[in-house]
Amino acid sequence: MIGIPVRLKTAASLALLGLLVLLAGIGQLTFWAPADTVTASAPGDTKAAPLTVIGQELLDHKGGPSRITIKGDGNFVLAVGRPDDVDGWVGKTAHNTVTGVSEDGKSLQITNTEGDATAPAPAGSDLWVETESASGQLEYSWNPPADGEWTLLLASDGTKPAPASISVTYPNDTYMPWAVPLILFGSVLIAAGAALPLLARFLGARNGGNGGPGRGTGNGTPETAADPVLGNQAPGGQAPQQKGGTTALRILVAGALTAALAGTSLAGAQAAESPSPSPSQDASGEAEVPVLVDAQLKRILEQVANAVSAGDAARDAAKLKTRVDATELLVRTQNYKIRAKVASHQARMPVRASKLLGSVVTTQRTWPRTVVAVTQGDGNVVPQVLTLRQAAPRENYKLLATAPLQPGTSFPAIPLGGTQQSAAGDKAGLAYSGTEAMAALADRLTKPDSAFKGKLVEGTGSPYIADVLDYQADAVKAGSSGTFKFTHTPVPADTLVFRTSDGGALVLGRLDFGFTTTPKAEGDTLIADKAAAVLAGGESTKVGLSQTFAESVAIYVPPAGSNDPMKLVAAFRGLVAASFK
Repeated sequence: MIGIPVRLKTAASLALLGLLVLLAGIGQLTFWAPADTVTASAPGDTKAAPLTVIGQELLDHKGGPSRITIKGDGNFVLAVGRPDDVDGWVGKTAHNTVTGVSEDGKSLQITNTEGDATAPAPAGSDLWVETESASGQLEYSWNPPADGEWTLLLASDGTKPAPASISVTYPNDTYMPWAVPLILFGSVLIAAGAALPLLARFLGARNGGNGGPGRGTGNGTPETAADPVLGNQAPGGQAPQQKGGTTALRILVAGALTAALAGTSLAGAQAAESPSPSPSQDASGEAEVPVLVDAQLKRILEQVANAVSAGDAARDAAKLKTRVDATELLVRTQNYKIRAKVASHQARMPVRASKLLGSVVTTQRTWPRTVVAVTQGDGNVVPQVLTLRQAAPRENYKLLATAPLQPGTSFPAIPLGGTQQSAAGDKAGLAYSGTEAMAALADRLTKPDSAFKGKLVEGTGSPYIADVLDYQADAVKAGSSGTFKFTHTPVPADTLVFRTSDGGALVLGRLDFGFTTTPKAEGDTLIADKAAAVLAGGESTKVGLSQTFAESVAIYVPPAGSNDPMKLVAAFRGLVAASFK
């Protein structure tokens, strides 16, 4: 009779213990759980500076911030750029750098660098992939715009202090390793407490039917009852056989321990399998990052196209200067002058930002940086090859040259994710260096019987080389009173070489096409054509006429070992100078 109350007390104890363990596990997931986020703020005594840089270390912390809160006086801008782009922009300007978070997770770590007191306003720079403008306060959600490392730049107008009140909120580590095991263990203990009396009674009744209390043994000696829970020994010091209650208890306890261990193992496995933040890209990998992402290139092209359209519409070179430079600025400036007096003179082909058909974006991250785009829009009968250059970090890209893609010619395939840029004289892996390719084209355009006639060709529908040779021949035939000299001279500083997907290269550059006419006999008069007359300041001369055309060209060079010839990809010329000798 004593066994039944003891079993009931044991069952109640198991259920109570299980309830407490269950509540402890639930508490770790609810009222004892850590906060979902943690916020670190900039110290209040941070020294003022015109620029603030938020480094990669902070953006990598705990997998990246979920929110950045910035407060400042008046208007300010947040810009997103590659680390070397931000460094290039900052230069020698005094700035604060947010490098990380303190060990307690409550404060941002900030270092101050002395330097120049002001910098240009960063808004509108081509360096930035994204910008956010705000007045007073900005709630910014950080999402990397592309693979690789990134840095944030904060500034007002470059003369006033950058916002100093910065707080960064991260997802907190809410993982509680014992929560699931405690819930499982508590549930099993409660179940064990509920099942113990029933299971013990069932097993006891079963054992009683096979020779229970009050029944004699086979030798006529009464059997001594042993409490199934307390495990009483029989007279004589001999331990009796275990009965159903003890067996049930041990089975249930073993099951609870097994379930708890299984829960611990499962939780540990889940923690081990949880994805960890990707490691940041190292310096060698960063060197292979293209200088522009697609969104940047498209935005730059739109601004360049708008500037050119404004200049063309007004025939005002001053409107070009913010986005056009070098050969293209010279050619369009002279074109405007000629067209102001010669209505029939052909206008330059318009520059369009879309449709963007292809691009050549270098991974050379030093300055100057050069990129190429192939576009075709309204007014472009054929696609147009646009060459753009950024001279320095604080300058925007400007259009250097334009040339229509030659009919019947395909633009070379360029590696995705950026391509290498080679020195003009570097022949490694190529049939010809960039310098040699430009010299070959110069010879090909000057001499009908050039040694490069079979080594540098144009497409079946391309007219450029043939047209230049015909133009020169026709001038000689028509000018009975003059002596003519034609030269095509490469401009070495303008030669650019980009590697193509097949191991070859795309060479872009400029030739100066010189056309000099002198009288055959003393006293003969030479008549300048209308366009040359505008730039020369007169229509006739007895001493001679010198004209210069700028030729913007692109040449494909095959890889070393190939039997294929070089190909003229794009070409166009514009009159840039004329004078009487």
